[in-house]
Amino acid sequence: MKVSGFTFLRNGTLLGYPYVESLKSLLTVCDEVIVAVGTSQDDTLERVRAIGDPRIRILETQWNEVMRDRGFVYAQQKMSAQFSCTGDWAFYLEGDEMFHENDASALRALLEKHVNDLRVEAVVFNYIHFYGTPNQVARSPAWYRRAPRIIRNSIRNYSPDGLFFVVMDKNRQGRYPRAVVAPGPMYHYGHVRSAQKMQEKYNQVSKYWNHTPVNFQDYSQIDATILHRFEGTHPALVKPWIEENAEWEFAANPDYRLTKRERRHRWMMKIEQLLGLDLTHKHFTLVK
Repeated sequence: MKVSGFTFLRNGTLLGYPYVESLKSLLTVCDEVIVAVGTSQDDTLERVRAIGDPRIRILETQWNEVMRDRGFVYAQQKMSAQFSCTGDWAFYLEGDEMFHENDASALRALLEKHVNDLRVEAVVFNYIHFYGTPNQVARSPAWYRRAPRIIRNSIRNYSPDGLFFVVMDKNRQGRYPRAVVAPGPMYHYGHVRSAQKMQEKYNQVSKYWNHTPVNFQDYSQIDATILHRFEGTHPALVKPWIEENAEWEFAANPDYRLTKRERRHRWMMKIEQLLGLDLTHKHFTLVK
């Protein structure tokens, strides 16, 4: 069995991503890692090269600056790397994601177990979304609870955006992949980077959704009822990045007014708790 990892990056340092740590996380499971590095204004390319692992293969790319429809430029870059994968499985991580080193061997074993079981087309991860500080997580229908990050590399599929895959059994009709659940969660650190880096991210990437950049001051503008204390342990690889780059002070704005979407999510959470349901959208079908 061969496992390929892949991702895309651009201005990773400037925008405050723990992308080096994320790539090293992939290397604990993968036999090769394909990195599409877009032309950047910082040292992203140099830092990826400096990892110095022969399993990393870099594709230098140029982003499509006229593509401003729902972030599809992210999908274009994702697929540029994915289509260069040569393994039985293709494992996608975004630059602010990683999994725990304690789960690496079990994850590799899961892929080995299902490599010849063609019913299983993908692996989905339960997500831990950190928000505001590394000691706090967000849980609500607004934050996807599970997402596919590993896809069988022998099936015809594409990515409408960075979040999911669509399997094309037929030329004109797609479906979500059939999946099993990973043995450990995915850790998502995108919303604990410094407020300055987050503002820079909005300044640079909002155009790809045809949006005006928001004026981001801090992480206080949120429904505080969805926030919970993180009780686990962080992956060892990310701990130095957390200490040096994450926000540590957080206070929710007591005068924050809920959006219509947040009010709807509150009702959804009440229904979920009452009926034991999961009302979030799922980009996969679990194999029974």
